Amino acid sequence: MNEVNQSLALAQAAKEFPREACGLLVIQKGRELYCPCRNIGVGTDQFVIHPEDYVAADRQGEIVGVFHSHPNMPPEPSQADRVACEATGLPWSIVSFPARQWAHIKPVGYVAPLVGRQWAHGVLDCYALVRDWYAQERGIELPDFERFDEWWKRGMNLYLDNFGSAGFEDTDLTDRTDLKVGDVLLMQVASPVPNHAAVYLGDGLILHHLQGRLSSRDVYGGYWQKVTTQALRHPDLHRHL
Repeated sequence: MNEVNQSLALAQAAKEFPREACGLLVIQKGRELYCPCRNIGVGTDQFVIHPEDYVAADRQGEIVGVFHSHPNMPPEPSQADRVACEATGLPWSIVSFPARQWAHIKPVGYVAPLVGRQWAHGVLDCYALVRDWYAQERGIELPDFERFDEWWKRGMNLYLDNFGSAGFEDTDLTDRTDLKVGDVLLMQVASPVPNHAAVYLGDGLILHHLQGRLSSRDVYGGYWQKVTTQALRHPDLHRHL
């Protein structure tokens, strides 16, 4: 990002403060152009570029970079930043505001750890953890469904609407005594629909990522069994052992 575009990005960061500002870098007729974008993310600690702004930038030229600010935080990229950078395949520029310190990252093959990962909805959340476990442990690629923060409060039903197209089948397990490693447990946590998922690891343990916490391995019992609504199984799971 050149000095002119850094100045434009800083001005946007000041305007959006204390929310995160975001934008895209485009090459137009051989010149680098900064395109400010609307942040439709919830809260002050995340950003989601408005789809219309992404399309508008893409029409102006080739998108070659992503920018966002870290209000009142250091510019060092979070785990979610690194994961999203890999997903875009583009270099990212991050500015700490109002400190005006910069950090720059690019795709290098980063993969977030399965245990101890930070929470970021849509990037590092319970479904992302399920996807990553299946990819890393079984070589099975699951689709990445679009989802908005707190979708369960917006009339959406991410898991029940999509588990079939992701290749899962409902096992109809009622006593949970026949669980196999890799089964996905759907849970209803303070929600009208199942809004949390965990991977069964065997030996009475689950791997999951609860909102606002670090991902963890926990004993599958008590509360977690009580809020479980379904157990899903992927037919290809044990073919990859």
